[in-house]
Amino acid sequence: MKLTLKIWRQESAKAKGAMKTYQIDGIDGDMSFLEMLDVLNEDLINKGEVPVEFDHDCREGICGSCSLQINGEPHGPDRLVTTCQLHMRKFNDGDTITIEPFRATAFPVIQDLIVDRSAFDRIQQAGGYISVNTSGNTVDANAIPIEKQNADDSFYAATCIGCGACVAACKNASAMLFTSAKVSQFALLPQGEVEATERVQNMVRQMDLEGFGNCTNTGACEIECPKGISLENIARMNREYLSAVSKG
Repeated sequence: MKLTLKIWRQESAKAKGAMKTYQIDGIDGDMSFLEMLDVLNEDLINKGEVPVEFDHDCREGICGSCSLQINGEPHGPDRLVTTCQLHMRKFNDGDTITIEPFRATAFPVIQDLIVDRSAFDRIQQAGGYISVNTSGNTVDANAIPIEKQNADDSFYAATCIGCGACVAACKNASAMLFTSAKVSQFALLPQGEVEATERVQNMVRQMDLEGFGNCTNTGACEIECPKGISLENIARMNREYLSAVSKG
């Protein structure tokens, strides 16, 4: 497979970036998208050129670090996959592929295709946890009964990997899907009720401080999310927030 790649190159956070075009050949349809970039970088290194910087870790759709905007779509044209799970058979011989970093004020570019997503970490640190007394005997896992539907919904919300696709897909660069998933996974469980009021207010406040926009209600975030996190979580977070504010 022969491809034309248009890739965003930016030497540093303060440097001015620009699109650069590369030609690549010999790409197999069974390669992952990141393997294709590995082939490109090997070719660039052999030519004495600077390789393209991109973020990755597990390459198994778990860590969410391989976040790329591919032909205008977060993680590319496939659904319910991360970039590392996207295979080149989704493209055709002779295609031109545009590759950019996720675009959002709260996700500043570090270099080339790598962005700083530590804003998500700060939102999580603001309230995405529960306080547990670990002294004494270990509490049995079944000591607190939880309705199956609530347990399932909490688990589904917890599958969010914080990749940032929701932000990249939203025209307002909203982080409400991410934040609501982190709120929901505790709001649905009795263990999370103790700090529920403070949690949602603190996380929403931090989300706003980071410069993320408001929800557009278009649903692009759910469509592009590699884990299929539901918009229902945003509705739940809004209810939690209104309840918390009304309690004063």
